[in-house]
Amino acid sequence: MNAPDPAAPDASDARNAPRLVVITGLSGSGKSVAGNALEDLDYFRVDNLPISLLRTFLADPSAHVGAETRVAIVADARAPGFEEAMPELLAELDRPGRDRVLLFLEARDEVLQRRYSETRRRHPLGRGERPVIDGIRRERELLRPLHDAADLIFDSSDWSVHDMRKAVHRQFGDDPEGFGPLVVSLVSFGFKHGQPVGSDLVFDVRFLTNPHFVPGLRELTGRDAAVQNFLAAESDIGELIDRLEDLLLFLLPRYRQENRRYLTVAIGCTGGKHRSVAAAEHLSERLGAAGWPVRLSHRDSTR
Repeated sequence: MNAPDPAAPDASDARNAPRLVVITGLSGSGKSVAGNALEDLDYFRVDNLPISLLRTFLADPSAHVGAETRVAIVADARAPGFEEAMPELLAELDRPGRDRVLLFLEARDEVLQRRYSETRRRHPLGRGERPVIDGIRRERELLRPLHDAADLIFDSSDWSVHDMRKAVHRQFGDDPEGFGPLVVSLVSFGFKHGQPVGSDLVFDVRFLTNPHFVPGLRELTGRDAAVQNFLAAESDIGELIDRLEDLLLFLLPRYRQENRRYLTVAIGCTGGKHRSVAAAEHLSERLGAAGWPVRLSHRDSTR
């Protein structure tokens, strides 16, 4: 099977995703990246088990991790005895009724050579002072039976790390575009207490009329209806939320396309108790209604 174009849609559905994915292939082709992507899809990842343990695990994965747990196993020529054990492993994977996929990763020789040159790592099948191409060719021949038996082959020669993640998410996840989930953290804060560490986007709402100086509102927060009503009547908070919503609904899909998993949006006023809290509350409702998972926190509202 040819490797899918990471930009093309696919009809994969996580509800029908295989319980067991065995990842193998050439060293330097991206097996670790594929394993990480499956781990992000809630697969239990097992990497480079010794052959004796791998046989035991493959015989009944549910006995080790539970019947409902999906498993991703990375197995390749690094493990001692892999070559001798390969026929038995293939037979185990071909067991009738096994809900599994054998995913084989490869790349062109010159690409693998360049990757090893860039990382300065020794090829696992390299011998003495022999050039890296010897190890690549030897491994390619060794893994030929697995290549021929694979259910799915990814050729990562022209892929970036992001392309690999996208292909895995499209094939085994529930997003037909192949993008993973993006969780948005909305944090209100007070500038006088310092900007939140790790903020990706920061918006300053100190231009809004400050309820701190209004009798009866100082001890309240932006979550209280009295403060929100005051801001709606005395400031441009409604237009502000409209504009921030438009901006974020434009930006969020583009961050997700770049395989961002988390994005922190910080909204600040002077003390972090009234204006920023109210703005974050309103914006959280808008983004949630648009289908984005939002984590809302008010860092300084109780100071």
